[in-house]
Amino acid sequence: MEAHQASTEYLRRFPVLWHQMKKLESERATVMTEPLSSEQLLRQAQELQEQLTEQRKEISTTVVEGSAGGGAVKVGMRADGTVLKVHIDPDVVHISEIDMLEDLVAAAFRDALRRCGNAQAAAMTRVNAPSHTEGEV
Repeated sequence: MEAHQASTEYLRRFPVLWHQMKKLESERATVMTEPLSSEQLLRQAQELQEQLTEQRKEISTTVVEGSAGGGAVKVGMRADGTVLKVHIDPDVVHISEIDMLEDLVAAAFRDALRRCGNAQAAAMTRVNAPSHTEGEV
């Protein structure tokens, strides 16, 4: 039982892994009569951690672009939130309309951040709980 508590405490430090473990336990409660051993939980946690590492790599290399004003202002970002570039069409730069330009830049950033969130969510939905083979129950 102490090994199970130790692995449970380890997983609590990683909220996504903890959530996946609880989801697994919930799903298995209806199918299994025996709880997973601490070794099985730890192995599954390690598999999930590897999947999360791969997803983080994917997120850090995915590039999104937000735009506003019909493309007059564009913001390029990595899905991890790193800003790569800002493009402002020179035709929209009028000193008398600086407020409008500021609004367009803010809107382009919001659009880019929304796209970052979508890319992150898409990557994280591909993180699946490890499958359980018949001989492991």
